[in-house]
Amino acid sequence: MVTRLLMVADTHVPKRARDLPAEVWREVQSADLVIHAGDWVDERLLDELAARARRLVGVWGNNDHGALRERLPEVARVEIEGLRIAVVHETGVAKGREERCSAWFPDVDVLVFGHSHIPWDTTSHTGLKLLNPGSPTDRRRQPH
Repeated sequence: MVTRLLMVADTHVPKRARDLPAEVWREVQSADLVIHAGDWVDERLLDELAARARRLVGVWGNNDHGALRERLPEVARVEIEGLRIAVVHETGVAKGREERCSAWFPDVDVLVFGHSHIPWDTTSHTGLKLLNPGSPTDRRRQPH
């Protein structure tokens, strides 16, 4: 069986948007696992995603405070079909990211991160896959 993953980050609801785009909510319904890489901004979005998602893994970001930091970890880990995934909000500047993250997460296959709002998809020299889904509500210097 193939597991359907949905990765989001930097939603900033309700500061950047009143709600997630309808397309994201549709994908939440069909995903087996929703991963949120931080900057939720409001606890109500966490509650709504937790209610709608089959399974939710998330972390707090630099714009998340109070209850969000109490309820969410800084780093989350999950294993799906033998794939070891870690989730974190910030990874630092782009230069040297692959090497830095390989050192930080030597026992991980995929690292999902956020913060920049810019999609990122690279593989380090150690084989670590780094993925940033970008932001569904605030596009900054998007490559497409």
